[in-house]
Amino acid sequence: MQVVIFRLGDEQFAVETAKVQGINDIMEITRVPKSPDYIKGLINLRGNVISLLDINLLLNIEKKENVEQNNIIILKMEDEHVGITVDEVDEVLEIEEEIVEKVDDQRKLYIKGVINFKDRVVTLIDIDKLFAN
Repeated sequence: MQVVIFRLGDEQFAVETAKVQGINDIMEITRVPKSPDYIKGLINLRGNVISLLDINLLLNIEKKENVEQNNIIILKMEDEHVGITVDEVDEVLEIEEEIVEKVDDQRKLYIKGVINFKDRVVTLIDIDKLFAN
């Protein structure tokens, strides 16, 4: 399994590359009046209008002050594309599915598991379940 590892604050998260359409630098965001808080706005990516979601709000992670979100990960969700803003994309890694430790936290159904590397722990997100909520 291949994953994209990204940073939100002090934590690292991963999403399967099968869901990732692309990674872009931050760009101009058009705000949408009266939209829910988790919708940051819309971006125009090569002529395609894409909704941009605030994954910090969806994951309930506080944004650090003075830390800019530098990257947008474009995700392919069923029949549309959505973007999420992240502090930074760290790397793309090939991992064995056996090293993903399952997590039994009923409050966080969107967590597929935890990848325990020697020097860090990365939370693997089930992006479909996260957006289903």
